[in-house]
Amino acid sequence: MKLYSLSILYKGATKSNLLKAAYDLSSFSFFQRSSIQEFMTFTSALIVERTSQGTRASVKEQEYLCHVYVRNDNLGAVVIADTEYPQRVCFTLLDKNPREADAMTKVQAELDETKIILHNTMESLLERGEKLDDLVAKSEHLGNQSKAFYKTARKQNSCCEIM
Repeated sequence: MKLYSLSILYKGATKSNLLKAAYDLSSFSFFQRSSIQEFMTFTSALIVERTSQGTRASVKEQEYLCHVYVRNDNLGAVVIADTEYPQRVCFTLLDKNPREADAMTKVQAELDETKIILHNTMESLLERGEKLDDLVAKSEHLGNQSKAFYKTARKQNSCCEIM
């Protein structure tokens, strides 16, 4: 029971692009590893190109079983394993959201989300504080203007007092 390759690909209109791949070629001789890796990369891309969106498939290629899943957003994943590796395990691996698979990753994602929300809240508080400072400055200016108006009006009215 051996897992040889796990590849993530983006299925484009005409061809698929390899985004990330991991290989375990330790069971092959040193001189075969590069050609086997190239074979696995080519086979993964070809299988993703030929698989329609939202479907899963298993393809037997030589002594390997290739399990593929292409999501509706054109993101595809391919697991290449030997024939003894359970198909259910492969598809469970392909279906998992990596953020939810590991508890620490999930907690870290929640912390990052909380940090972003807290940062946005602090920014809005600072903006409100600046607006309040502007309002205080404007009210002081308005108060000074009203005092000046009162003094000017008093001087003007003092010359015209009725006896």
